[in-house]
Amino acid sequence: MSLKSSFGINLQRIRRGQGMSQEELAAKAGLARAYLSGAEAGRRNATLETVEALANVLGVDPIDLLKKHPSTQDNMP
Repeated sequence: MSLKSSFGINLQRIRRGQGMSQEELAAKAGLARAYLSGAEAGRRNATLETVEALANVLGVDPIDLLKKHPSTQDNMP
């Protein structure tokens, strides 16, 4: 699994776990909802600044958005 895919899976998992919509997270992070949707789907690249902004809004360490988890590696191509 690519880092881009892991980022998207982690971002979506954490966002949903906090009961936050894509629209809400995008607005708080200063991003377009379409960008956030693409990032969660593994279709968009994220800059370090974007990773940091999203992590700050979500209240997590940026590395939590980038980690590869064994459970997600087994389920994804």
